[in-house]
Amino acid sequence: MTTPKPPLTLYLAAPRGFCAGVDRAIKIVEMALEKWGAPVYVRHEIVHNKFVVDGLREKGAVFVEELEECPDDRPVIFSAHGVPKSVPDAASAREMVFVDATCPLVSKVHIEAQRHAEAGLQMIMIGHKGHPETIGTMGQLPEGEVLLVETVADVADVAVRDPDRLAFVTQTTLSVDDTKDIVAALQARFPAIIGPHKEDICYATTNRQEAVKAVAPKSDALLVVGAPNSSNSRRLVEVGAKAGCKYAQLVQRAENIDWRALEGIRSVAITAGASAPELLVNEVIDAFGDRYDVTVEMVETAVEKVEFKVPRVLRQSA
Repeated sequence: MTTPKPPLTLYLAAPRGFCAGVDRAIKIVEMALEKWGAPVYVRHEIVHNKFVVDGLREKGAVFVEELEECPDDRPVIFSAHGVPKSVPDAASAREMVFVDATCPLVSKVHIEAQRHAEAGLQMIMIGHKGHPETIGTMGQLPEGEVLLVETVADVADVAVRDPDRLAFVTQTTLSVDDTKDIVAALQARFPAIIGPHKEDICYATTNRQEAVKAVAPKSDALLVVGAPNSSNSRRLVEVGAKAGCKYAQLVQRAENIDWRALEGIRSVAITAGASAPELLVNEVIDAFGDRYDVTVEMVETAVEKVEFKVPRVLRQSA
């Protein structure tokens, strides 16, 4: 006689998974392959998800870290995270065909930084050192014009040119709550600092964090489907833990689930970072279905209708 499966409630957070910027970036690579044929080169992972990158690689995309690795005669695409100004400049100098897949919400931060610099302000960027988006935004302006702070403690040590001529921008994928504390510290130390008209943290990051706050307190565990190098996915784990979920874990695929850590649980919340496809979420749900008698409950805190157009060059016939 088969033992009955233990009951389990799965709370599915919504919104989750792909955001409009990621959707657009993947579409850009696919349309470039259709238009120009393979290979098409992509500088840096187009989005931070191995499953997505491997899928595009199979279709003929070649992923490289630097522009120097690309031949002059094939198209190159810049990732959704944005690139320093020097990259398109170098591509133009080599007369390469290039398509910029930078998320429009990241481009908005780049334009903001540029505008503040033209007004003679030095910039402070709240972001993660070494993340491609931070490198891209800081690279919009000359060396020393953008200073990076990662924590409240960094604010006390930052050495500025003129405390009265400052502005700040933020990486788009940060924790909303942590960023608030850093902004408060900046405003306390530099009362004249100018902030963005509208918050830099993007709608998708904010919405996914809000959804996690709704499901985390009523769940024994939270699984975030996403890549270890995905900033927004890692923030979702932190937000879940802060919101009261005792076990919050990042998993790339269903095969990475630590079942021993989940022994005895009765409810699990599931979400996905902005670059994780829904297919991987379904894989995780199926894996629970194999082991438990699952009831799935959707917890929706916002409805997203944002869409971004792909660049004109891809909408024109070759």
